[in-house]
Amino acid sequence: MFNQQNTAGCGPAYRRSFRGHHPFHHFSVIKRPKYNVPLNITDQETEFVVQVYAVGFAKEDIKIAVTEDVLYISGSKEIEGKPEFSWQEFPVKNFERTLSLNGKVKVEEISAKSENGILVVTLPKNEKGLKKEQTITVN
Repeated sequence: MFNQQNTAGCGPAYRRSFRGHHPFHHFSVIKRPKYNVPLNITDQETEFVVQVYAVGFAKEDIKIAVTEDVLYISGSKEIEGKPEFSWQEFPVKNFERTLSLNGKVKVEEISAKSENGILVVTLPKNEKGLKKEQTITVN
């Protein structure tokens, strides 16, 4: 149910192995931007925690919004001159990530903080997102 659609840099066999299913089934990653940053999602008892690798982006450079049950995380900054990279793997000017929340988050209670270049976004679960324990009687 969690459709990891952003597999930039991975070979075709890797991408095929995740088509249509992924161990993190609570969110759908949508829209593959030109520049991207990796993220981790942790499913905790009462919340989901999204960690975004945003090294080099100050908290003032980052925007977070929810529109139509989609979480938008982006970073944008001005840089002086054009860097002369021999090899470039992480963004220096901007990035964007989007996650479909699938109706499982209390949108009004989302919070975010920046810790050592990692953006931590806390998504409190609503009733739909909470795991419910069900006891099965053995006959």
